[in-house]
Amino acid sequence: MSGVGKTVCVTGASGYIASWLVNLLLQRGYTVKASVRDPSDPKKTQHLLALEGAKERLHLTKANLLEEGCFDSLVDGCEGVFHTASPFYHDVKDPQVELIDPALKGTLNVLGSCAKNPSVKRVVLTSSVAAVAFNGRPRAPDVVVDESWFSDPEFCKQNKLWYVLSKTLAEDAAWKFTKEKGIDMVTINPAMVVGPLLQPTLNTSAAAILNVINGSQTFPNSTFGWVNVKDVANAHIQAFEIPSANGRYCLVESVAHYSEVVKILQELFPAFQLPEKCADDKPFTPTYQVSKERTKSLGIEFIPLKQSIKETVESLMEKKLFTRSARDLTPMVHTVYLLVTVFLLVPCACE
Repeated sequence: MSGVGKTVCVTGASGYIASWLVNLLLQRGYTVKASVRDPSDPKKTQHLLALEGAKERLHLTKANLLEEGCFDSLVDGCEGVFHTASPFYHDVKDPQVELIDPALKGTLNVLGSCAKNPSVKRVVLTSSVAAVAFNGRPRAPDVVVDESWFSDPEFCKQNKLWYVLSKTLAEDAAWKFTKEKGIDMVTINPAMVVGPLLQPTLNTSAAAILNVINGSQTFPNSTFGWVNVKDVANAHIQAFEIPSANGRYCLVESVAHYSEVVKILQELFPAFQLPEKCADDKPFTPTYQVSKERTKSLGIEFIPLKQSIKETVESLMEKKLFTRSARDLTPMVHTVYLLVTVFLLVPCACE
């Protein structure tokens, strides 16, 4: 209960990672001021308001990432600011307007509010392995990706990886701004985040698992880093609470090809009809390693991938986002499948 008497801010609180972050912060006794896109939408707020401690210590506010100064009152009086809000759309018609501006300008907008408030002791930014691993460098089992890697904006543009570009530009701008303003910032860079859902709606990474169990005939020829959402949320809090925390932290429990995910699903749920072949005849994209050295300093003991996958599927069933006979979500999941396949034109890890 180290958060008793302390107030922190969480942006984009209705999201997958942010919902778990709010949950753990409330459990630790913090008072949480949180922004949501539409406070009147029960799908955005009901699961948050139902959390233990929410009635007494959770305050929800509407905020627009592109509205300069709109985070001033939200940040005011907070010791810590967790900036998690960043858009992710499947069918992007205008990458600049739909992804890059909200991610980049939104991050600078939040940081600008932090710079005005002397109460803020540290900012924890939710970045991504997307801002780390997209630079054209080859992957192989003996290659170790670490926090010194940074995605190359030109590489992202050439491959039309607009979401990856938005995360890369946002984190780069954040480091430059915080250095100029003297703001203490730490970034958390998770890979593909899976595990139980708190929110009632389907999120992108859970949909990547749902596609495999929901009637797909093939699995993507893709290799990802994977990590449990509870570990990601916990890492955010540790990054705020541990005085020596600094810089970037890549969060990856393991790197696995989709074929390994299917194998785990077969072991866990033998009755499921799962895809038996890959989406193409090319060699499997290689696995690689992601350093855990810095993450160890946060005290994170990663939840194994097998358990994370089990929790994901059980949560999808609990929330009735998946039943063995239902196929109503297939079009959305198919879009996610295509998106993942496009992202993995080159071997990479992605949020």
